[in-house]
Amino acid sequence: MFCLRAQADLTIEITQGVDNPTIIGIVPFGWGGTRGLPEDIPEIVRADLTLSGQFRSVPVKDMLAFPRTEAEVIYRDWRILGTEFLVTGDIQEVGGRFTVTFELFDILGQRKVFRKSVSGSESQLRDLAHHISDEVYEQITGIRGAFSTQVLYVEAFQQGKPTDRFRLMLADADGARPRLLLESKHPLMSPTWSADGKRIAYVSFETGRAAIFVQELATARREQVTNFRGLNGAPSFSPDGERLALVLSKDGNPELYTLHLGTRQLSRVTQHFAIDTEPSWTPDGKALVFTSNRGGKPQIYKVTLATGIVERLTFAGDYNARARVSPDGKSLVMVHRSNGVFHIATQDIQSGDLRVLTETYLDESPSIAPNGAMLMYATRYQGKGILAAVSLDAGVKFRLPSKQGDVREPAWSPFFD
Repeated sequence: MFCLRAQADLTIEITQGVDNPTIIGIVPFGWGGTRGLPEDIPEIVRADLTLSGQFRSVPVKDMLAFPRTEAEVIYRDWRILGTEFLVTGDIQEVGGRFTVTFELFDILGQRKVFRKSVSGSESQLRDLAHHISDEVYEQITGIRGAFSTQVLYVEAFQQGKPTDRFRLMLADADGARPRLLLESKHPLMSPTWSADGKRIAYVSFETGRAAIFVQELATARREQVTNFRGLNGAPSFSPDGERLALVLSKDGNPELYTLHLGTRQLSRVTQHFAIDTEPSWTPDGKALVFTSNRGGKPQIYKVTLATGIVERLTFAGDYNARARVSPDGKSLVMVHRSNGVFHIATQDIQSGDLRVLTETYLDESPSIAPNGAMLMYATRYQGKGILAAVSLDAGVKFRLPSKQGDVREPAWSPFFD
């Protein structure tokens, strides 16, 4: 198990990686300044790639040289160390702007793969590092990197006392740079992102009952968008950002609705005497997947919005809930109960093939990375609520234990471009 310090309340513990990770050397970057930098960019890149579980970094102490230019790269020296790819870099500062030039080399092919540059302010050095990680990861794996994304989660300090607190937090995907968005004496639940990453929605009980709020991240401007009698819960932005899917029980039974955020037109989606809840949009915005006990026990269904036709999607096990559709629309991830234990599972929508991804207990609230490679979920570890992540092929797993409070309800951001 590897531990990576992430300058955060969440400390990463990698519990499982792939059997044959790609060996990559990331040398210390050149720096043209005379003072120290607040961020160690190559170290962040090493941590990002290691976090993916698909790479193993050559320890700096084992390196035979620290090349700064293509001419200084001796391929033989890196082959001796088993290195498959090499990253070099150089940092320059001009007028308070930092430019990082980085190069990727294919050691076995004895060629330079690319040379790129990225620029930003001193406060953005960590963002520049994540960008480099994304570029390297995509070039080698063919999958877009998600190291520059973020995650929402709820911290709960709950003992049934007047001092109970709930915090809505935002952090880098590696747990670094945690930022408080909202603190309340009342429960906060079900955070979710708009597709453009500019707004979030969540449920707050600050008015004395459940209500859905939408908040702009740039301005922190909040707006309460529901105030119906009964349950107001489980918001989910449509892919175009114009509507929220949500659950209301204003007519006595939990049903799915959509709310147009511009016109505030409310449209009822389901009408059934059973409980319909936890809606999530399909990537094309034409349907919702949701949890319903209309078949006797909780299972996942899909309703096509244009026709209202409902289709049952899950049949394995006596409990499947909180489904999310993968970005390519081909798979579901969900909470699945097996032998009385709640795990996270994935199911191929076309074939129905189901695979249990986690081995821990009380796993809940799965949220998929925008590149579809990993998912984050809430679980219990050493008596506390923590976040954990697993790849959709179950080959890579890591935990993000919190130093304080119970951490729950992760929501992985979309890409920000």
